[in-house]
Amino acid sequence: MNCPNPIDAAILADYWMSALTGPEEESVEEHLLGCGLCSARLGEIIALVDAVRKLAREGSLRMVISEGVLKRARGEGLAVREYAPPKGGSVQCTVTADDALLIARLAADMTGARRVDLALCDKTGAEMLRLSDIPVRSEPAEVILQESITFAKAAPDNVMIVRLVACDESGGERLLGEYTFNHKRSLPGKGAW
Repeated sequence: MNCPNPIDAAILADYWMSALTGPEEESVEEHLLGCGLCSARLGEIIALVDAVRKLAREGSLRMVISEGVLKRARGEGLAVREYAPPKGGSVQCTVTADDALLIARLAADMTGARRVDLALCDKTGAEMLRLSDIPVRSEPAEVILQESITFAKAAPDNVMIVRLVACDESGGERLLGEYTFNHKRSLPGKGAW
């Protein structure tokens, strides 16, 4: 199968998520009716979107979420374990077998920040992972991080430092907030690490 004008994967995903305008949606539908290749690609995207949704609902993904997503999870009866350490502070935390989601509320003044990164660091402050250009809103001035509940349930006692960093166009960084999570394993066993 060949297609002289294949539809971009991002547009197919937007189509599946009903994020296109009326004329854009009609154009994509018309193309899909006559193009087996793009229809097959849409099927692959649907399978991928469904798999990611499943992982997200299970709490298995580390990602930034909205208050709406959190409210919907609670409305579905999911057990949410939530921590909100003060900026520059720390919190003692754990998870139980019954917890479905693990949430960190990170309050910070993000006024003027064009781009915000979220850095995950070990107990010495060494950066292990960075989520670049995360979605943020200045009101309310917080980031809601969903940590992988699968990861947390398997984790031994440990310390994780989370940093919110404003990044400018010249590569400079400004610390918006640092938060320390002192995880204590509460499930049987020593942990998977």
